[in-house]
Parts: sequence; C-alpha cells; structure tokens
Amino acid sequence: MSQTARLSARDLAVSFPGMQVLKGLTLEIPDTKMTVIIGPNACGKSTLLRSLARLQTIGAGTVVLDGKAIHKENSRSVARRLAILPQMPTAPEGLLVRDLVTRGRTPHQSALRQWSKKDAAAVSQALELTGMTDNAHRPLETLSGGQRQRAWLAMALAQQTDILLLDEPTTYLDLPHQIELLNLVQRLNRDTGRTVAMVLHDINLAARFADHIVALKDGQVHLQGPPDQVITESTMQGVFGLACTVISDPVHANPHVIPA
Repeated sequence: MSQTARLSARDLAVSFPGMQVLKGLTLEIPDTKMTVIIGPNACGKSTLLRSLARLQTIGAGTVVLDGKAIHKENSRSVARRLAILPQMPTAPEGLLVRDLVTRGRTPHQSALRQWSKKDAAAVSQALELTGMTDNAHRPLETLSGGQRQRAWLAMALAQQTDILLLDEPTTYLDLPHQIELLNLVQRLNRDTGRTVAMVLHDINLAARFADHIVALKDGQVHLQGPPDQVITESTMQGVFGLACTVISDPVHANPHVIPA
C-alpha cells in the first residue's frame, strides 16, 4: 500500500451481534478525487464510511488519517480535517438553516477562541456555495428534500475540511435533485480539491460522477478503479448478481448499465 493517501483503512474488521460486516478490509481513498462506494445491501458500505469517520467502533485493524491511527487522534483535530454527512441526519424542530450551518464551526471553537469573522465568513461561503443564502433564515423543516440536503451539505462545508464523506446523500431525492446535488459536490471537488468519498446506490450515477469506484461485496473490496474498469457486465454479475448490458453513455461517455 502506498503512503500517500491521507485517509485509509488497514485490515478493518467490524462486527455486529450475529454477523461480521467488514472482514479485513484494506482501502485507500484517493486524495483530491471523487470516490464512490457501491455494493449490494448489507455489504458494509455505510459501516465502512462511518468507520472512516470514527463514528463506528471497529473490532480489528485501523483507520489512518494523515499517517496516524484516527482513534488516537483528538476529536476536534479530526473534525477540522474530515467532515461527514450521515444518512438521514436529524435536527431539532424550528432550527434555522443558518443556525444549522453554524454548527459546522464547532470544531474551530474553544474556550480561548470564540466566534470570529473567519467563522462568519465560512458560514456565508458555505451557504453561497450550496445556493442556500436566500433560505438562511428558514426553518429546516420548511424546505424541500433537495434544499434540506443542501443545507446539511452546507454545514459540512462550513467545517472547511479537506476530506468530505457523504453517506447516501441522494436518498429520497427525485432524479433532477439527485443530479443537482451531485453536480454541486463534483463542482466543489473540482474547484477546491476536496477529497470526496460517498456511498451511492445508483450505479449509473456513480459511473457518471466518480473518478474512482470501490465495489464492495461481503464486507471486502471486490474491485476498485476508474468507472470503465469497475462498471462492467462481469462486475455487475459478480457483485450484484445482475445480468445486464453495459454500454457507453452517448452523452457523457461513461459506462451505463442496462439490466437484462
């Protein structure tokens, strides 16, 4: 394994009562790229992402961030370098969008460092990047699904980390809003060089937006690489048990899966 990736997992094992979810998994998240993790239900995708963010207790192995075991790092220090948007996040009723985004600055606060102009600028920038400035003073529950996801993304961006983990960020969004959100994440990746790793269920969206795809099966990495090397008929059969034809998307030239 190379020593260049800032975030990696080594021999990672995670178990829940009655089942082992991750089984000695080793993986590097390519720096400055968009990585998408795919795989069938219950293969360990979300568990992997939560483990990378130190939200999940691991049984064996280690997660390495900037050359150090992440579980030995100070929580505030980790949160200044890595942000995660979990599945279906919740917030208190009546919370305004700006107040939600402000919470992203918590890792930068301390007894000696209170709210500053830098914090205010980070919140304003996150709202602007996600197109949520005009909704800053609206309660979160009054937003549409797509707007709500952008608000949560703005909170993660306000942390100003170099690494961003997204767990199924398109859940419950219709297709236009899925593409809108993924276009936004891709633009942030391209413009700022943020390292992005996300879990997606839609294989064709993964193929369209990812630089690097990791296919999981039974708690291990089955295959990884560029979309055209991973999204193949043999991989779809081997990972998902899906008989299909894979063609080149006539618009974007990425692989496109057509189920049989």
